[in-house]
Amino acid sequence: MIIAVIVILVIIIAVLMFYNMSIHKKIQSFNNINQKITNLNILQDFMDTLGEEESTNEKLQKINNILIERYEIKYSTIVTYNGAEYVIRASNVEEKHWDTLRNLNSEDTFKESIETAVPKYITVNQEGERLPYQKMEFGRAKSAIFFPLYIDNVYIGYWIIEGSRPHEFDNIDVTMLEVVKSNIVSVLKTIQNQDTLQNIVRDDQFSKLKSAEYLYGEAKKIIDKYTTSTVCMFKIINLVDINQKFNRETGNNTITEVCREISKEISSEYIFVRYMGPKFAIVFSGIELNTVADFMKEMKRKVEALEIPVVGEEDEEVFASPKINIAISTYYKGTALDGVTKKLEEYLDSANPKESDINNL
Repeated sequence: MIIAVIVILVIIIAVLMFYNMSIHKKIQSFNNINQKITNLNILQDFMDTLGEEESTNEKLQKINNILIERYEIKYSTIVTYNGAEYVIRASNVEEKHWDTLRNLNSEDTFKESIETAVPKYITVNQEGERLPYQKMEFGRAKSAIFFPLYIDNVYIGYWIIEGSRPHEFDNIDVTMLEVVKSNIVSVLKTIQNQDTLQNIVRDDQFSKLKSAEYLYGEAKKIIDKYTTSTVCMFKIINLVDINQKFNRETGNNTITEVCREISKEISSEYIFVRYMGPKFAIVFSGIELNTVADFMKEMKRKVEALEIPVVGEEDEEVFASPKINIAISTYYKGTALDGVTKKLEEYLDSANPKESDINNL
């Protein structure tokens, strides 16, 4: 009888153990699925942020805030090297600590991590201690993980997360953080082109307009407030002749006067840039093509009525008169703006030099 009871108890215990193992596996599987869903949601938030019409620093700060909120990280800082110095691109740490955070590459603690591309975890054992890189602070951070960032095997900076308690990251899922790091690298790689566009925009000396790169960076914030806009490109088709017949100074003055005449008539909501050489682009944000065609017809009349004094010529009866050729097209929000401008440019460059009209493409 006792033996039978023992056997039954053993069977019950075995069944319960098997059941517990089954439940544990299901919970583990659920946690893994939940973590994957979380990572996918965060990645989607990253992609949504990338699509917004904001500066690269604003995008990176939003992404950093997403990391802090979703993964419950106390402090998170992203630092990149711009070719001259290390720059904090995003951080929720007080600015008084930024000098320390932007110079972690020079700390012996992290040099091996940078050389090997392996994360470095450091922590203190008790409250009175401080992390090796901390110079003037004691209470802010007690644990940190340093992630070197690489794009195509080129070191470009680092991401560091910090906690306020000793050994705070002892049990953190480093694999998950490696995925996050990869996403940060992807974001940095994606916004490199936007960074480049923002940095190479220049003000033209003669037209007083911004260069073409402005169209594809800051100006898109204004342009993409509207579903459709009209893009106009015009070319001073006799600029080369003016340079050759008179002199380059007169040609430069022609550019100045043509742009001044048109700038007087257009709203600040419209984007006017020197596209390249004798070509200029105007984006009429939210304006229909037919309205722009009528406006540019009047602009063409006024521009071609200009009489530009010839530099070095004493005879006041001698002057240069600009001639322009105009092409316009519709831009739809979400499509490639550079595709529209390229089409207009190709048309103007291939048009008959004697053509002086307004063409809808």
